[in-house]
Amino acid sequence: MNIRAIIVDDERDNRENLSEMIARHCTDVEIVAMCSTAGEGRDSIMATHPDLVFLDIEMPGENGFSILGNLPRNDFELIFVTAYNHYSLKAIKFSALDYILKPIDTNDLIAAVEKAKSRIQQKQENLLLRHLLENARCSNASKTIALSLSDKVEFIEISSIIRCESESNYTTFFQKNGEKLIVSKTLKDYDELLSPYGFLRVHQSHLINLKEIKSYIKSDGGYIKMKDGSSVSISRQRRETVLQILREL
Repeated sequence: MNIRAIIVDDERDNRENLSEMIARHCTDVEIVAMCSTAGEGRDSIMATHPDLVFLDIEMPGENGFSILGNLPRNDFELIFVTAYNHYSLKAIKFSALDYILKPIDTNDLIAAVEKAKSRIQQKQENLLLRHLLENARCSNASKTIALSLSDKVEFIEISSIIRCESESNYTTFFQKNGEKLIVSKTLKDYDELLSPYGFLRVHQSHLINLKEIKSYIKSDGGYIKMKDGSSVSISRQRRETVLQILREL
């Protein structure tokens, strides 16, 4: 699991020290921003939507608590990193995941990040379950699929998918809007998931949306031309089955 995180601390040495500790001991945490003021922290949180925020409390001007009080929503996990231990009760009020005292102990940091990973994973699982239930209640035309990318879960309409192409353990989704999404799952997983919605496995590496076929080209051993201009090979083993299905379209 890749966790996108932000560090907010007014002291540069503290930011860099924490970033180095995370890089050394918490390799699945990616620091996407380091902020030196409460204002920078607030703007960065709203712009990048991190999974996790490491937040100092004592800063010039606004403090760490004022960031939280002025955000439209707090949909990230929060770890306070401070030199003062008298804020613990207030930290609990803001639903902080953990409260680490400076100087930072490596074991405390690792334990806090592990707790964050567990909470973030649970959130994602709840999101996927809710998505599954919503799909069950809507028509095929508007059904969506959840794609777990390296930094987020992306929901796209099944009807927007032109084709899927695999390479090793990765699958690339080609969409009508020209966007490509790469997922670290095999094509077999999506073959089983998408076949009830008009998708056909025509090759070990290709799964296509039958509604997006433009033509079948007989030359060069036979291949399929898709509406987006792409060409898709048909494997020798699947050729008869594919041609039979194409004749029935």
